Amino acid sequence: MDIQQQFSEAVADSKSLDNKPSNDILLKLYALYKQGTLGNTVADAAPNPFDFVSKFKHEAWAKLNGMSQQDAMQQYVDLVKELKAQ
Repeated sequence: MDIQQQFSEAVADSKSLDNKPSNDILLKLYALYKQGTLGNTVADAAPNPFDFVSKFKHEAWAKLNGMSQQDAMQQYVDLVKELKAQ
């Protein structure tokens, strides 16, 4: 199975985890998902600085700039597998 198929399955699996992950893990999942699907962030697309949730999401994604989409997908798959095993 190729990484795209594994990633798609992991995305579906992430929606039915037994335990809700911490906010830090949720941010990591979000950032890896965005990097895996869209690639690097655009600096000009930073959200409203007073919308803290969007700001934290954007910052988490921006930290992954330079990571390949395939690496982000693989890390997402690995993280979801880890979360499912807990």
